[in-house]
Amino acid sequence: MKKRRRYIIAGNWKMNKTAAEAVELARGVAREWGNEAGVEVVLCPPFTALESVARTLEDSSVLLGAQNMYPADAGAYTGEVSAQMLRHFNVSHVILGHSERREYFAESDAFINEKVLAALGNDLIPILCVGETLEQREQGDTLGVVDAQVRGGLKQVTIEDAENLVIAYEPIWAIGTGKTATPQMAQEVHASIRGILADLFGSGPADTIRIQYGGSMKPGNAAELLSQPDIDGGLIGGASLEAQSFSGIVGAAAKAR
Repeated sequence: MKKRRRYIIAGNWKMNKTAAEAVELARGVAREWGNEAGVEVVLCPPFTALESVARTLEDSSVLLGAQNMYPADAGAYTGEVSAQMLRHFNVSHVILGHSERREYFAESDAFINEKVLAALGNDLIPILCVGETLEQREQGDTLGVVDAQVRGGLKQVTIEDAENLVIAYEPIWAIGTGKTATPQMAQEVHASIRGILADLFGSGPADTIRIQYGGSMKPGNAAELLSQPDIDGGLIGGASLEAQSFSGIVGAAAKAR
């Protein structure tokens, strides 16, 4: 049952905010939700702001996430960041397989799977993103696309590690467009993902894994989306860049639990 799963609201700031701006935003979120026990709140600033935000969140229950990582521990990978580097800043979560990484950087399910395994091996919680394009949805391929991405991204993940996963369903056509899947549309895909997780890990572990919705969740629609039985939170983009709007979504989760 859903009551066993704690809501998780994560802010993906993407390529926004200088270190100083990130501190100001993190401070505002921590001031509002730094003692909130009912909702897991995660902030994912750009790499350049990780250290500054980490210091800002030190005495807060708000957690720190990263937007990406490379699967190797170290080496000649110019411009990349490893899991161990993230752990140095007390990063707890890392977004992997975001649609923008898949589209702009041609990341495959196999490469994303390497990252997932590396994250789990370094005590990071991967937020694995999956989702379909508008064309795929219009062709009726949504569930097949999502199935392939979930299974591809979670290859060789053990049942023991499964409880440390978060899945984010992000319909690509609803990211940054202002369009949002109806709660019923989102729930259908979330339920399908939970079924895939049950096939991979068994119904017990599948019932504990949290599945976020990541397509233009806003304060105005958060409560209705979060009321769905298999939607356990949100991966928030644009609405996470302003403390008030992000707090509105966290507040909706706090009331919904």
